[in-house]
Amino acid sequence: MATTEITFEKSTLSDISTQDLYREILTRIGEDPTRDGLVRTPERMEKAMAFLTRGYRQDINEVLHEALFDVDYDEMVIVKDVEFFSMCEHHLLPFFGKAHVAYVPNGKVIGLSKIPRLVDVFARRLQVQERLTRQIGEAITEAINPQGVAIILEAQHLCMMMRGVEKQHSLTVTSAMLGVFKTQLQTRNEFLSLVRRSGDSF
Repeated sequence: MATTEITFEKSTLSDISTQDLYREILTRIGEDPTRDGLVRTPERMEKAMAFLTRGYRQDINEVLHEALFDVDYDEMVIVKDVEFFSMCEHHLLPFFGKAHVAYVPNGKVIGLSKIPRLVDVFARRLQVQERLTRQIGEAITEAINPQGVAIILEAQHLCMMMRGVEKQHSLTVTSAMLGVFKTQLQTRNEFLSLVRRSGDSF
């Protein structure tokens, strides 16, 4: 069956449905969006993209609402091996891995389940790993003003694995050290020793 290419005028682009845009993409890569296997693909793509980018529609204050507690505790809090999935803003391909999050309280703590939720808010946006790392640390700092925050992200990027250099076992590690984690070597080393696994280079 012959495919029909849809022409969009810039002035009317805002009136075009998201599903029609996905149909156009399917057409331009050489597919027939009317064939049986693709008829509902634009609908599925719209739902999937809304889910994968839902972080744009989430508010940090609402995520942390009623989960900030006054606690007399000033030792390190670590939530490690937090799985995350994000999408590279350069190629719209996934990258995924684990986040290790630590902070030293300054009179307030965050409910433990909220740390992974906070990671997801920023991960579920188009991202670069470096910015994602920094945003998590800055959000915790703004929420509870701790003595310090440390973030390490370890991720595999499909834009490096499926295309480009095509290196299947490459791992990208980024970190953000704020407050005492930046100024006190002992505190930083304690964090690194607690999250490091055999073979880790950080």
